Amino acid sequence: MEFIQQQLLSLGASQTAASFLTGFIMLLGIAALCILAHYITRRVILKLIAKSIYSNNKYKWDNIMLERKVFHKLSHLVPAMIIYYFAPAFPDYRELIIKAVITYIIIVTLLVVDALLSAVNDIYRTFEVSKSKPIRGYIQVIKIFAFAIGAILVIANLIEKSPLLLLSGIGALSAVIMLVFRDSLLGLVAGIQLASNDMVRVGDWIEMPKYGADGDIIDISLNTVKVQNWDKTITTIPSYALISDSFKNWRGMQNSGGRRIKRSICIDTGSIGFCTEEMIQKFSSIHYLSEYIQSKRIEIERFNRDKQLDSSDKINGRALTNIGVFRIYIQQYLCSHPHIHRDMSIMVRQLAPGETGLPLEIYAFTSDVRWSEYERVQADIFDHILSVVPEFGLRVFQKPSGSDMQSLLKTPSQVAL
Repeated sequence: MEFIQQQLLSLGASQTAASFLTGFIMLLGIAALCILAHYITRRVILKLIAKSIYSNNKYKWDNIMLERKVFHKLSHLVPAMIIYYFAPAFPDYRELIIKAVITYIIIVTLLVVDALLSAVNDIYRTFEVSKSKPIRGYIQVIKIFAFAIGAILVIANLIEKSPLLLLSGIGALSAVIMLVFRDSLLGLVAGIQLASNDMVRVGDWIEMPKYGADGDIIDISLNTVKVQNWDKTITTIPSYALISDSFKNWRGMQNSGGRRIKRSICIDTGSIGFCTEEMIQKFSSIHYLSEYIQSKRIEIERFNRDKQLDSSDKINGRALTNIGVFRIYIQQYLCSHPHIHRDMSIMVRQLAPGETGLPLEIYAFTSDVRWSEYERVQADIFDHILSVVPEFGLRVFQKPSGSDMQSLLKTPSQVAL
């Protein structure tokens, strides 16, 4: 700087003009040097790094680091270092320049740490274990602490005080901090409990009616859990709500390989009765019932004979009923169905009769847990069951409709005819 000033004085410039022009030339030189260094860093060095990374695709972490622009953010430190080095050239503004540069370096460092932590989370998500043990919540906690420390360092640098002094003041404001970061602290505790107890994972199907959530978890963060509902809407649930409130996780069903069918059809009790000989002959020709009818007839005849009961009257002794035979038919039909899980419970049971007739409940599990396939299999089963009900002399209970009432309320002329 003195060399430039001496040269200007030798050219006939005044002392004031020489001092002003020296400072201006130094500013231009430093600015040009910073621009050149930044250009070389961004256009040459970073391109070489990117080229070397993309030429080797064996590992994905380097690509992720590049996508998160970790190296690009680091390049901003180069001009700051140059300005810091030339700060003594401006003795009147040296302290101010150093404060500004240090503040800038701290901010850039925080941005680099933020990008680096995000890259770590992205790298971790490439592993299968990330679905059961997400770390995004922990990453966010580290980011909060990093930015808090960065803010303390910036303030301490600007007021020229020790960071420890600011930390002691923050301790006195702990109650306010607890209030401000209440959700974050609760989310941190909840995230630890959710991860340690393996309560939810990304991809789990959960139901939480209180928050209107019914769908797959797409993201677990420090404060929230995002659920994509089946109508493609997004429901955001506080992380601590999954600890304090109840919810249903369908992961067990999906892992088991079977999805439950639990649905009833109501049989009109007026159609239930003993089987006639003609009905028994008809049922004997049905593939699913032939062995059952044969073995059951032998069992009933032996029982009535041993008890010396008159079987000519159906009330005496034992006899087959159409509802009983129909129940066995459904049981055998389900056991032989190709899409019913045979290693899980298969049951057809009667529930308590009521004003809608006798409920006959089908309890079984499909071998395909996918929603569309599950609904298709269930619909096919009940299509068949409802179609064969009349073959057993039974009727499905149904409340009278408008057309039923119209058929009953005939005009007098129609009655006379």
